[in-house]
Amino acid sequence: MSGITIALSKGRIFEETLPLLAAAGIVPAEDPEKSRKLIIGTNRDDVRVVIVRASDVPTYVQYGAADMGIAGKDVLLEHGGVGLYQPLDLNIAKCRMCVAAPAGFDYAAAVRQGARLRIATKYIAVAREHFAAKGVHVDLIKLYGSMELAPLAGLAEAIVDLVSSGSTLKANNLVEVEEIMSISSRLVVNQAALKVKRELLQPVIAAIEAAIR
Repeated sequence: MSGITIALSKGRIFEETLPLLAAAGIVPAEDPEKSRKLIIGTNRDDVRVVIVRASDVPTYVQYGAADMGIAGKDVLLEHGGVGLYQPLDLNIAKCRMCVAAPAGFDYAAAVRQGARLRIATKYIAVAREHFAAKGVHVDLIKLYGSMELAPLAGLAEAIVDLVSSGSTLKANNLVEVEEIMSISSRLVVNQAALKVKRELLQPVIAAIEAAIR
């Protein structure tokens, strides 16, 4: 396809991206929450949107199945960012990557005493780097579902997860014990596409950048 393909995920990122795309003159023809289509046209004949799982956005862009996409910093760190140009922090879908533990657990003391902690997380790479930098011994347990259950069920002493309001932690009697980093969504562009389709991509990137400002 000689036009542009943009990879987006459903939900919050899609909703918060719409005004930025509109600023670039791009309006998706359908709402992915209501449509079953995974490839959605736009008001421009040369632009289409592919709807993928959030964690797959960098992979679609890396291999050129999408020319550009929008992905959370959390997803990009796990992916490694190979083959991706990341020109813009969009400042949308903001949250924090945190360590959380049950309210009664003395995390600081456990760390101080050099205890080996079991940590449940979807973000293995981020967690590994964080604890290694602190010199904390951990066994990382990869989960795909609700992290909050892991400490409650005795699978782990703590979790590393994304937190926005903190209400889910609170509901499950967990508290934030450490913030690892703040997270927001980034624009990612396939490096080869940036060269080959520069005249198509550059105005879109510039318009999105202007909209953020």
